Amino acid sequence: MRIRYLGFALLTWFPGVLHAQSAAQPCSAPSLRGGFFAPKQETYSPETKLTYTCDNGRKPTVKGWWATSTCQNGKWSHEPQCIDEEACIPPEIPNAKYTENQNGWYENGHTIRITCDQGYEPKDRDVTARCITGTWSSVPVCERSIQACGEPPKIPHAVIIHQEYQEVFAVDSEVQYECEDGYTVEEADGNKSIFCIAGSWTEGPTCRTGPGTGHSGSTVGGTDGTQPGGGSSTTSGFNDRDSRPLPTTIDHCGAHPNVPNGIVVQVERKFLKYQCNAFYTQVGSDTVTCSSNGKWSQLPICKEAFCVLDLAVYKSSGFKLSGVEYVKEGETKQLQCIWVDWWRIFRCTNGRLTYTQCCHANDIYYGRCR
Repeated sequence: MRIRYLGFALLTWFPGVLHAQSAAQPCSAPSLRGGFFAPKQETYSPETKLTYTCDNGRKPTVKGWWATSTCQNGKWSHEPQCIDEEACIPPEIPNAKYTENQNGWYENGHTIRITCDQGYEPKDRDVTARCITGTWSSVPVCERSIQACGEPPKIPHAVIIHQEYQEVFAVDSEVQYECEDGYTVEEADGNKSIFCIAGSWTEGPTCRTGPGTGHSGSTVGGTDGTQPGGGSSTTSGFNDRDSRPLPTTIDHCGAHPNVPNGIVVQVERKFLKYQCNAFYTQVGSDTVTCSSNGKWSQLPICKEAFCVLDLAVYKSSGFKLSGVEYVKEGETKQLQCIWVDWWRIFRCTNGRLTYTQCCHANDIYYGRCR
């Protein structure tokens, strides 16, 4: 009798046991409009797969003209749906996020806007895609930022803490090291952290043994503090490294430096990013950092990248326009001659202006203008 009551009590006190045993629920047959599926039955046991396809003018919400779905804990792995063939299924964009529709698809004409993950940036600044008759136009690409860093360097007798492994780190990221037992960070290093600045990691700490630990590497030379050939011992490279200025926050350097014909387009905690004005090309890195000695790193140069077209020089050529025009390096500009549908083409190459004779519009279209 006691055993029977005990069994009832266990069932009452541990309902989670029964729930775990019955967690794998069967699935009801899906409601599929505009298509059909197989096998056809009222209920499906867990892990059962069905296949479906759609009528003409419609398609599944996944790639292909047919699709499979699996019964998992009372629900289908994706709800079988047949949508208009001009609608779009979600695009696959690595290293990016965008707002996903709850119904799992997008109507024709819908536009999505993506955000790249940290450490990545949109190629050619393209961040939108539009659904046009069933396909996405100009799907954006998130490429690794030139300001991002790869995995942090491996330091002997140290491990990175409070950070999961990843291959790409966004600019201004910080990782912290912890030394192995029996090792400590040198006082000269001070900081246990390194920072990602303009695509490179700052110099990391050095883990060395403390006094009396018995590990090698704490000193260089004899045990009495002298070199084998005489003289006091020093740690190789310490003084050189200590004398080098380290990167720091930009507020340590004061006002932003001026780059002629350039502007600051991005301000971060540890760097500035410049961009040259139109008709100028950049020479050198576009990123400027601040050092602990209060000095900025080398500034970029914005070099002229255009040709000046003074129409007064070509007055005898019969142009309708007058004045001065500018042609960007590597580009062309068409200027109309005095005759209708006749044009002269100017090209800027290496700062030098070249031009064609006056050509008819048809000759220009077919590439016959020389």
